[in-house]
Amino acid sequence: MNYGQLYNCDPANGPGMRITLFVSGCTHHCPGCFNEETWDFQYGRPFTQETEQEILTLLGEPYIQGLTLLGGEPMEPANQKALLPMLKKVRSIFPDKDIWVYSGFTFEQLTGQEESHCRCPETEEFLSLCDVLVDGEFHLQEKNVSLKFRGSGNQRVLNLKTSLSEGRPVWDERYR
Repeated sequence: MNYGQLYNCDPANGPGMRITLFVSGCTHHCPGCFNEETWDFQYGRPFTQETEQEILTLLGEPYIQGLTLLGGEPMEPANQKALLPMLKKVRSIFPDKDIWVYSGFTFEQLTGQEESHCRCPETEEFLSLCDVLVDGEFHLQEKNVSLKFRGSGNQRVLNLKTSLSEGRPVWDERYR
């Protein structure tokens, strides 16, 4: 897996100061995407053990609230496979830090309620390690810069733990 950018102090992609990883590779190709260069799976730099260690070190800072994964598309199967080992470490080492994932795939697609190529053997465990899912493709016609932590009105900010336990998408009311 490649990644396009790693931010060590990001206040825009989730609450508080965050470590943010923009992965490469996306099959959605949403019109108006702010990060088109990351559609290419070969864009950027290889995600290595050194990259993972840098993220873990940065997460150790007390002022960092958590980790955000976006892209590109973190939930492309190849990206899930590459990111899952790191997510396990983050959850083990930093149980009080939150993990956000932005995906153009919906909760229903990721959980197998609707057909999609994003569902793979890693998906269930991957989602179980995350706290918040911002789901749905970006829709240019629904773009709204006043929305909290999302770009278009169709996207949802879901409490992933509750959504998974109830088997349905449940909004995180703090960000509705």
